[in-house]
Amino acid sequence: MANLNVEFMGLKLRNPIIVGACTLSATVEGAKELERAGAGAIVYKSLFEEQIQMERAQLDDELDLYTERNAEMISLFPALEHAGPTAHILKLIDVKKNISIPVIASLNCIYDVTWFDYAKQLEDAGVDALELNFYSMPTDLDKTAAEIEEEKIKIVKTLKKRLKIPFCIKLSPYYTNTLNFVSRLDKAGASSFALFNRLFQPEVNIKTESHVTHFNLSQRGDIKLGLRYVGLLHDKIKAQLCGTNGIYSFEDVIQMLLSGADVVQMVSAIYKNTPSYITEILSDLEMWMDQKGYKTIREFQGKLSDNKLKQSDVYYRAQYLDFLLNPEEIINKYPMR
Repeated sequence: MANLNVEFMGLKLRNPIIVGACTLSATVEGAKELERAGAGAIVYKSLFEEQIQMERAQLDDELDLYTERNAEMISLFPALEHAGPTAHILKLIDVKKNISIPVIASLNCIYDVTWFDYAKQLEDAGVDALELNFYSMPTDLDKTAAEIEEEKIKIVKTLKKRLKIPFCIKLSPYYTNTLNFVSRLDKAGASSFALFNRLFQPEVNIKTESHVTHFNLSQRGDIKLGLRYVGLLHDKIKAQLCGTNGIYSFEDVIQMLLSGADVVQMVSAIYKNTPSYITEILSDLEMWMDQKGYKTIREFQGKLSDNKLKQSDVYYRAQYLDFLLNPEEIINKYPMR
């Protein structure tokens, strides 16, 4: 029988499937269900700095309604302060206490000081690791790519000094040279990288002439960009790799592992198929490994990475040139319907 155990950021996982940050793990019962289904670890739903700021502003507005209503007092609520991330952290602690698999906290901030403050509070809550979402949209025309990247590298260097637990950097692919940026973050002290963050893009309703927001689930086939970068980075950096975005089947999991990922994250497929789908994927993964004669995941992990293939061009221009030079052959092999 195949052994699915893996080690990720120093954590011992029973298998390489991590449930990414989402509402599915936001309650004790939801987390327990994911654990029963076989998840190797969960990422608790993200703490966003904007969420805290909005809650603080809302509380201030509500308290202001009662200001000076009492003739004896200037304020009914002197020195009452917003609890910040306290409510989020209390729920996170409750989940952590009630399951035995590793719990990773997710954080998305804007300013340096809040990265450091909230990361420390999450560590003190007893989580096993952190996931830092470096998702921010450049809106300043004068800020250069180098300046944006240097800000993030300084954050990682500081967190490496201040935190005792490991942390994963979840990136978008939209950097000038993603490989170089990952390499520099790796040297700065990141424990792992999740490739890539699924971004929500604007959409316009032309009838109402307004922006709309949809539940932006990934689709089958979305793994391809992450697959390329995982394959390019495997064995070239110290940090470990997590493949994410579009992991829908056991075949997707195997593709990521063969390319060099240590683990994968799933969210959309679980929303669409319920948590029990994890059990099915693990069973199929186990069956595939038995058929191939693999006893452990390490035996085939990274087998198709760029480093193992000795720069075979498969990750570069080869496929592009092959299609341009031999389009008839490829179209005949995969006819359009």
